[in-house]
Amino acid sequence: MTYVVTDNCIACKYTDCVSVCPVDCFYEGENMLVIDPVECIDCGVCEPECPADAIRADTEPDMEKWVTFNAKYAALWPVITEAKEPMADADSLDGTPGKLDTHFSETPAAPAL
Repeated sequence: MTYVVTDNCIACKYTDCVSVCPVDCFYEGENMLVIDPVECIDCGVCEPECPADAIRADTEPDMEKWVTFNAKYAALWPVITEAKEPMADADSLDGTPGKLDTHFSETPAAPAL
C-alpha cells in the first residue's frame, strides 16, 4: 500500500503533509504536490494533515491512475521537505471539480531562492 496525492491538490498546494512526512517522499510541481509511491512507507500520517482532503490510500477505488501519476511526477519534480504557504487561491479552489483538465501544470516548482 502507498498514499497518493489526487487532483484536489491542484491549484491549492497546501504543504501541511510535508512537515509530518518522516521519509521526505513529497515532490513539488508548480501548482501541486505528489508522493513517490516507492519511497512512501505507508505510515498514513500525511492523510489527515491535508486540508484539501487530496491524499488517499492506493487501496481506495480508482486510485491506480493516481499511483501512476504520482510516480511520473515524483521522478520529474524536486523533493519538498519544508512546509510553505499554500497558493493564493487555495481556499476558493478547494473542491473545484475537473482541476486536472483545467488547472494542472507539469512544470516543476521553482527552485528556492
